[in-house]
Amino acid sequence: MTTTAQLVTDFDREMALTRRLMERIPPDKLEWKPHPKSTSMAGLGRHLAHMITWGRLALAHTTSDFGDRTAMPPTPRLDDILAAFDHNVAELRALIAGSTEEELAVTWSLTYHGQQVLSSSRAAVVQSMILHHQIHHRGQLSVYLRLIDVSLPSIYGPSADEAM
Repeated sequence: MTTTAQLVTDFDREMALTRRLMERIPPDKLEWKPHPKSTSMAGLGRHLAHMITWGRLALAHTTSDFGDRTAMPPTPRLDDILAAFDHNVAELRALIAGSTEEELAVTWSLTYHGQQVLSSSRAAVVQSMILHHQIHHRGQLSVYLRLIDVSLPSIYGPSADEAM
């Protein structure tokens, strides 16, 4: 299997699992957080939706500066978070699927006000900064949801609430 095909397969699986979990966020609990130092449920959902854009940057450019980012908008509605997630997933999936092996091997660098923070192949960016990072925050979101008694979907196996 090519790198492109493997990334598309992994991307489709992980984004579908993340979407199923994000759909469970209660719209009336967007500001809920388990601890004062924790991110709110809306902030976590927004991060899950937004982090996908890093893959778009990596596949479209060879360098991106994180210091140029704009401030996040105020807390959106759950529908806005899910719409942003769906839009970003569709855009990045198309970019991954349309990439050649050679394009995925190109190095992308992330800088912050001109200082290099990260330099990696585009394929590794999708695997690490998108897929693995998504899995990490999806786990965090599942704990948040469990703490407020929301039924959890099966992810890699059955949950206490749902069979495969």
